[in-house]
Amino acid sequence: MMLFRFNPEKVMRNLTLLIVFVLAVPVAGQERRAMTTDDGLDMVQVGGAMISPDGSWVLFSKSELNWEENERKTTWWRVSAEGGEPYRYIGDDGGGNFQFSPDGRRLAFTRSVDDESQLFLLPTTGGEAVQLSEHETSIGSYAWSEDGSKIIFVATEPRTDEEEEAREAGYDAIFVDEGPNGQQSGNWNNLWLIEVESGAERRLTDTDHRIGSFSVAPNGDRILFTSRIENRRNQQNLSEIQLLEVETGTIRQLTDNSAPEGRLSWAPDGRSFAYTARTDGEWELLLDKIWVMDPDGGGRRIVSGAFDGNIGNFVWAPDASEILFSGLHGTNNNLYRINLGSDSIEQITSSVGSLAPSSFSRDRAKMAYVFQDFDTPADIWVGLTDGTGAVQLTDVNSTITDELVLGQGEVIRWESRDGTEIEGILMLPAEYQSGVLPLLLHIHGGPAGVFRNSFSASNHVWAGLGYAQLFPNVRGSSGYDDDLLRGNLRDIGSGDYEDLMTGVDELISRGIADPDKLGLRGWSYGGILGGWTITQTDRFKGASVGAMVSDWTSEYGPGFNHDVRLWYIGGTPWDNTDEWRERSALTHVANVTTPTLVLHGINDRTDTEPQSMMFFQALKDQGKITRYIRFPREPHGFQEPRHQRTRDVEEIRWIQKYVRNIEWTPWERPEKDDKKVVS
Repeated sequence: MMLFRFNPEKVMRNLTLLIVFVLAVPVAGQERRAMTTDDGLDMVQVGGAMISPDGSWVLFSKSELNWEENERKTTWWRVSAEGGEPYRYIGDDGGGNFQFSPDGRRLAFTRSVDDESQLFLLPTTGGEAVQLSEHETSIGSYAWSEDGSKIIFVATEPRTDEEEEAREAGYDAIFVDEGPNGQQSGNWNNLWLIEVESGAERRLTDTDHRIGSFSVAPNGDRILFTSRIENRRNQQNLSEIQLLEVETGTIRQLTDNSAPEGRLSWAPDGRSFAYTARTDGEWELLLDKIWVMDPDGGGRRIVSGAFDGNIGNFVWAPDASEILFSGLHGTNNNLYRINLGSDSIEQITSSVGSLAPSSFSRDRAKMAYVFQDFDTPADIWVGLTDGTGAVQLTDVNSTITDELVLGQGEVIRWESRDGTEIEGILMLPAEYQSGVLPLLLHIHGGPAGVFRNSFSASNHVWAGLGYAQLFPNVRGSSGYDDDLLRGNLRDIGSGDYEDLMTGVDELISRGIADPDKLGLRGWSYGGILGGWTITQTDRFKGASVGAMVSDWTSEYGPGFNHDVRLWYIGGTPWDNTDEWRERSALTHVANVTTPTLVLHGINDRTDTEPQSMMFFQALKDQGKITRYIRFPREPHGFQEPRHQRTRDVEEIRWIQKYVRNIEWTPWERPEKDDKKVVS
């Protein structure tokens, strides 16, 4: 049941754009232009929207490019929930992990002091932030007690004096998978309590555990937490829910399975708690569900079973009768409500786009959220949790919508070879009416990633260059149901590959895509499936593959491969040798005819960098057209703006050259005194 069908965000945005078009363009005296890579880099990014407990104001973050320092700078701002001009709220010393006290009178956050993260308190009525903790090691996650008198936090265990002396002397060898170590040196962590008024600390647990999620009971007498007793990188599923009695220190284990649990949350009445998990037994390839359990470990049940899609942030209603959650269904994200009496689910908002609630007022009547869609950059909004009363609080990228021509996106569907219906996004240049265009096929990561109705600057850059673009949510994607998610179980590179090819065929049959001008790009699993694709077909004239795995066997151990072993291929390289070899792009690299650009961050520990080196070397040794760019310091997702620009520009240069036979000249980077560049 939908409580409303109109989209207030879209109405307001379209009205605003109409006014801007009528009034601003004649004054500016200039035509709109296509988007560039630098326009995307210069965009302001907002997030972290936290509404105050009384619902009167919102704290949010702004991330702006500092080109000179080759980084993005994040600042924190305050704005009234009724609208108005936001103002800077946190000073230059910054902070993170903000949380309101239950009464809203204080704001807690963490800030680095002598290289250790410590707790600070800031009065919300005004005044200076005061350091609360002086813990020996960095403070991680934390939570207020319901009465606001205490804060419970997780902190790593320090090295002993002997361990520190040995480390400084060079005895820092890592004994992998021993004690708290994984592939990297690790530490156990434990729960602590700090008194807000005095700053006095008290240890709550003293265990050899890796603690993850935790939640404090409403009366403060019990704490739920997830933990595991080892740190093996590919066995993070081996965690269990524990219940701590604060007064006695007694810990009782509530679950005993091989599936991970997370996002623990006590009900307001303390009689049950909610959490997310895929199953209560073996770790299976399934979507996360919301479960409810009694504190004694009984009464556990799935309460979100009627929802097909990805579950995000969730909160209890004050009377514990309902749960509100953010949910992605298909390409759109909205607010949903679970009635715990019937386990029925009601869709509250019906936005065509991404309406992602991040926080709620104490009475759950209001929410703060980020809204965006194909052609609307992300901004902060507030609204009522009955789906009405939407108010836009920020407009941080008005130059994008005022000055630039953006692509036009829509959701399309087609039938794959085996009859499976596949959904995807088609983006076309702004002025497109008819005729064939060069097509760029995008492949998402995961494999359980998903393309959604959200704003992506790079997509509009490609649209401005004249490309049609297809973003298929192939089998294996999340955001739909368990059947689609499990569609490439023991079958990667088969059904999902056919979903890609039939999507391209669909656009050719519609007279949109030029069959002689096809390109593809992908990152992470997108790079893996992209690399596989060019070993299976010669129809693509140019390809860009980033952060790929080309050989599954050699990635066993170094990479984050539990999903491959358990689900996507099955077995191990020694007991399922043929499949591990057959499903690897490197095995079939001699088939490649597509000119291929290879990209990888040197510090990538998700898909390790030698995988791209092997694929590139194999192409090079056969005289194939290829280029490999390695990026120092970069992990799986790039962090440095200048590397991001190099990656994007070189991708465009490659695709333009080999798909369209264009020797493309990149844009010049705007001068630092340009109004859109923070210096």
